Amino acid sequence: MKKKLDMLEELQGIDQQIDTLKASQSGLQAELSGINQGVDVARDEVALLEASLSECETGKTELEATHAAELENITRSETNMKEIKTNKEFQAVGREITAARKQVTDIEEQLLQKIGQLETLAGELAAKKGQLDELVVNSGQRIEAKQAEISTIQSDIDSETERRENVVKGLPANLVKRFTTLREQRRGQALAFARDGYCMGCNMHLPPQLYNNLYKYEELLVCPHCQRILILKLQQ
Repeated sequence: MKKKLDMLEELQGIDQQIDTLKASQSGLQAELSGINQGVDVARDEVALLEASLSECETGKTELEATHAAELENITRSETNMKEIKTNKEFQAVGREITAARKQVTDIEEQLLQKIGQLETLAGELAAKKGQLDELVVNSGQRIEAKQAEISTIQSDIDSETERRENVVKGLPANLVKRFTTLREQRRGQALAFARDGYCMGCNMHLPPQLYNNLYKYEELLVCPHCQRILILKLQQ
């Protein structure tokens, strides 16, 4: 029985090591996701600036077209004024020209604003693209390093898993099943050390006869409080 308990103790140690390795691996995977997310956010910011720049350029083109059309209307109206014979028509066309000139002035002011916006957006876009390029390079290096760590941990997990399989082969199937069920029910700890009359798994006092029977190694004994399999550990 002592040999089985020793093997169960070894099995628990292996499982806890695998749990620790998998937790580390999950942490690295989360870091990888964070790195990729950071790059995605930066790309989205670049795309947003590109869209804003494109929209601004479209607005500038439309204003330039309107400006050219208004200037053409003014030129046409000024030409027509030479052929007008009545004072009433002359005044009407004059008002149209004045309104058109005001419109041209307003458009020119809007164009200046658009040009300023384009310069600002172009500067922001260039800076953001530079940051993105740098981030992609740095992220690539970090991702490569994290993936190497993950691969190393996976090799350790595979090695521990193989060692676990070898231990399991030497134990009865029903005992392994019982151990596995206890691990699931007791947060990964199917075994508990018994020392000085106490279960170290739940820190509860064990019945004296039960504790004394642990010295005999005649059968598997469990803690009556937490149901973990008990292993006697004396003070050294």
